[in-house]
Amino acid sequence: MAKDNDNTGLLHNVIAQGTRINGTIETNSDIRFDGVLDGNLTCQGKVVIGQQGAITGDIICNNADIMGTVEGIIKVSDTLSLKSTAVISGEIHTKILSIEPNAVFNGTCEMLRRE
Repeated sequence: MAKDNDNTGLLHNVIAQGTRINGTIETNSDIRFDGVLDGNLTCQGKVVIGQQGAITGDIICNNADIMGTVEGIIKVSDTLSLKSTAVISGEIHTKILSIEPNAVFNGTCEMLRRE
């Protein structure tokens, strides 16, 4: 029996470097973001912000790997990984947080309870 919301990782979105979006992005599948977003991003899967990616707004997702710049509130229901090139300003809410050496994080962090 098939699930209604089956995120297998086979489908994903890519926003290329050089792309600028003003507004809100909502997706049920994974997304890799290498462009610039001035707005919010909601994803039912994994978000990857590339080294050239920049988001000014809020991110809500299940998992995230961030290598670029984010200014806003990041809510990750499972694992958030800040890579060495990440620059984060704002709030983080997540169950699991991994921060590589040289990553920059200025703000607050709330660790969610594990179930």
